[in-house]
Amino acid sequence: MVSAAAATERSRRWHLTRRRLSRRGTPILLLAPVVVVLGAVLGYPIVQLVELSLQRYGLFELVQHHGVYIGLANFSSVLSDPVFWSTLERTLLFTIANVGLTVVGGALIALLLVRVSNWVRLLLSGALVLVWSMPVVVAVQVWQFMTNYEYGVLNNVLTDLHLGNFFQHNWYTTTLSQYAMVTSLIVWAGIPFVTITTYAALAGVPRELVEAAQVDGARFWRIFKDVTLPVLAPVLLILTSLSIIWDFGAFTQPYLLIGPGQQYPNNYLMSVYLYIEGYGQTDFGRGATIAILMLAIVAVLSVVYVRQTLRAGDA
Repeated sequence: MVSAAAATERSRRWHLTRRRLSRRGTPILLLAPVVVVLGAVLGYPIVQLVELSLQRYGLFELVQHHGVYIGLANFSSVLSDPVFWSTLERTLLFTIANVGLTVVGGALIALLLVRVSNWVRLLLSGALVLVWSMPVVVAVQVWQFMTNYEYGVLNNVLTDLHLGNFFQHNWYTTTLSQYAMVTSLIVWAGIPFVTITTYAALAGVPRELVEAAQVDGARFWRIFKDVTLPVLAPVLLILTSLSIIWDFGAFTQPYLLIGPGQQYPNNYLMSVYLYIEGYGQTDFGRGATIAILMLAIVAVLSVVYVRQTLRAGDA
């Protein structure tokens, strides 16, 4: 009798274990194809990049299709280069400014869309979609036309508004003004995505809680802080993380808008520094090293937001 009861208990435990393993194993099996594809698409190039960074690979080696192994010499060379550190500091400040303006501006416009009439919302949404769909190179051309020192619209508008004499004012003479123009372009192009995503997330804000807070006499800021922001926080964290990745590695806007002939060590961004060192100087091993360091920096910058997003999702 005892042995039969024990066998029944063992069988029950075995079935429970199988069910738990099946419950845990099913998601792994479903994700396995995605992991394999990502490993093939992303893993192989990263491995090749690491191998290239450990070699002296210039124009001569490119012709021979064979580099010379030099170990960590490229990393030592890059990390001991003052241009790398000044460029990194400049890029971090540039990224913080762009991400802050993009996320805050997009969130504010999304809050505005909730409060305006339907036809105004439709008009703004259409304009945002048009901005979002514009190719980067076309947007650069538009910005160059507007900021041209001879016939630029910006100079004429500022002069007509009596904000100063901007006749033939060159917006690209100083590093600060150059970055101001690049930042304005990146923020202008990035706000639509943040706005549309945040506006979609606002649909999850409980209207009854907002109305109850309004009845109790709560001000707009208190309602936003206690009711709206907790709902938007996970979305804003994801948008911030994505903006960090995009803005830290921005290349097309600064390189084309400032101009290839106006790129100097005192106004490099990391992506431009990578391009000039890797392709301009035909030192592909050094360029691969800078690319790996950029990848590591972006991972460090993003890990905090990713962890907070995961915690918010588990809460």
